[in-house]
Amino acid sequence: MELAHHQSRRSFIGRTGGLATACAVMAGLPGGAAKAQPAAAQPAPVRPAAKASMRAPTEQHYLLSNVRLEEGFVHDGEVVTGTRSGLNTLEIKAGKIAAIHPAGAALPAGVPSYEAHGKLALPAMRDMHIHLDKTFYGRAWQAPLPRQGKTILDMIAREEKLIPQLLPDSQEHAEQLIALLQSKGTTVARSHCNIDPVSGLKSLENLKRALEKHRDDFSCEIVAFPQHGLLLSKVDKLMREAMSMGVAYVGGLDPTNVDGAMEKSLDAMFQIALDTGTGVDIHLHESSPAGVAAIQYMIATVEKNPALRGKVTISHGFALATMAPGALDEAATRMAAQGISVASTVPLGASTMPLPQLSAKGVFVMTGTDSVTDHWSPFGRADMLEKANLYAQLYRGSDEFRLSRALAIATGGVLPLTDKGERAWPKAGDSADFTLVPASCSAEAVARLPERSATFHRGRMVFGGTGAA
Repeated sequence: MELAHHQSRRSFIGRTGGLATACAVMAGLPGGAAKAQPAAAQPAPVRPAAKASMRAPTEQHYLLSNVRLEEGFVHDGEVVTGTRSGLNTLEIKAGKIAAIHPAGAALPAGVPSYEAHGKLALPAMRDMHIHLDKTFYGRAWQAPLPRQGKTILDMIAREEKLIPQLLPDSQEHAEQLIALLQSKGTTVARSHCNIDPVSGLKSLENLKRALEKHRDDFSCEIVAFPQHGLLLSKVDKLMREAMSMGVAYVGGLDPTNVDGAMEKSLDAMFQIALDTGTGVDIHLHESSPAGVAAIQYMIATVEKNPALRGKVTISHGFALATMAPGALDEAATRMAAQGISVASTVPLGASTMPLPQLSAKGVFVMTGTDSVTDHWSPFGRADMLEKANLYAQLYRGSDEFRLSRALAIATGGVLPLTDKGERAWPKAGDSADFTLVPASCSAEAVARLPERSATFHRGRMVFGGTGAA
């Protein structure tokens, strides 16, 4: 039986549809695709199959045969014109890739074997900026209200009325989003979660319950996000309570436009992180000189506080697109030296984010979904491969080499081949986190956006279907 190829509508800008998912474990245990549940006005997300009979990932030992892996680049002189690949058998044990057996090699006896039928393995995707706690996904279709003429404060006021409607079943819809992410090849995420006077800690409690149910098949860091303003909504105490609940990052929001006091707002955010030994991930939408000033202030703060080094992310950071080349180079060099990363949705707009320039200076650039059909935007698809595709289009990466490099933004920097064409992934000892696609190489996958046939997290198949070879 071959790996099931689940179909879905695909469009970068479009309505989110339901997608089948499964949490089937290999090695002969039961599992398979769950059945779709009806929704009022849009296809409903499919809930994962029950896990009652599943073993822990450390108990798995199986072979996955005829997996296509990249082997090197094809050159015409100095130009990369193609990618060589070959079929291999992956031996999975205790959630890791125990060995990679080339075609024709002797295989371990007595180990269950499953068939990938030539599908290409890509590193698992990482959605490093999403809001799992508030979404219309899985509900009846609802486009956002018009935003023309609305400020961020107007949007906050709108959200204050909406949150009580979303809270009662926010755990269920968070789980549906997790299933959607898995169906797109994503098994690692960073989710921002509202900490505000309306929801208190309820959004966080619901999100933690959803993640606990998926602790074996999905990994997620949480950012305590003061969506209504850290100072404006007076949530310092709530934020500190959230950090005591195992939250990994202190969030922040537009310190000038929302809080009206850039230095005071940023100081309060950083102080919580310093007091709790956690990181920082701030939403910075401000593209005015105030946004540039905020970036400069954050860089200087990290330079003065070594405990923050390598633990700060600027999400969006639109002000970076307004900086002159020399100023951008200087800021990026300082950011790289302090391990300050950028999480970008690879946005379309009047200004193009300078993501290649940041990467060239050593800044770690990540991508994420942000919204998945909510009151902010109807366009989120939760597909990191689409983000790599958009990155390639925006930054003119249409050739084989640059298409293959664009995949890095979707996988947290993990690529099958190095720039020199040597295999970098997978290797024996790596965690068995990957997705299978009907493509010949990563360049084709980025350009053509094939459906994900199956997704594996720590050796456990969390989406797709398979059978014995």
